[in-house]
Amino acid sequence: MADNTFMVEIVTPEQILLKDEIQFLVVPELNGELGVLKNHAPMIAALDIGVLRYTDPEGKVKKIALSGGFMEVIYNEVRVLAETAEQGSEIDILRAKAAKERAEKRLQLQDENINSGRAEMAMRRAMARLKAADALVND
Repeated sequence: MADNTFMVEIVTPEQILLKDEIQFLVVPELNGELGVLKNHAPMIAALDIGVLRYTDPEGKVKKIALSGGFMEVIYNEVRVLAETAEQGSEIDILRAKAAKERAEKRLQLQDENINSGRAEMAMRRAMARLKAADALVND
C-alpha cells in the first residue's frame, strides 16, 4: 500500500462493488457525513441513504449512491455493507429522474392510500443516485 492509502471494500447482497486502496472516504452517516483517513480509530457506523465519496490513489474523486447500511473501520481497512450501492458513473440518469418524478407526484397527492414514508424514501434514493451521477442541479 502507498503511504497515505487504506483498503476499502463495499459489499451489497449481490456483489462486491469495490475492493481497492483509497486515500479518503466520506460516507452518509445517520447524523451527517463522516470522513475516514488512514489510521482512523476503529468504529462501526450506521449509514443513511446518500452519496459515498472516495479519493483514489491518483487523487480522483469518485461517487457511489448508497441506500443505507453499515460501515466498519479497523486496522486501516474499511468495510461498507450496503443494502444497495451503485457507482455514479454507471447510473442510468433517465431512470433515476423518472423515479424522482414518480416519488414527487406521490408526495404531492397526499392521498391516504399512498404510503408517504415509502414515497419519501424513494425520493431520497433517486436524489442520491442523481447526485452520485452528478446529474442533480440544485433541485
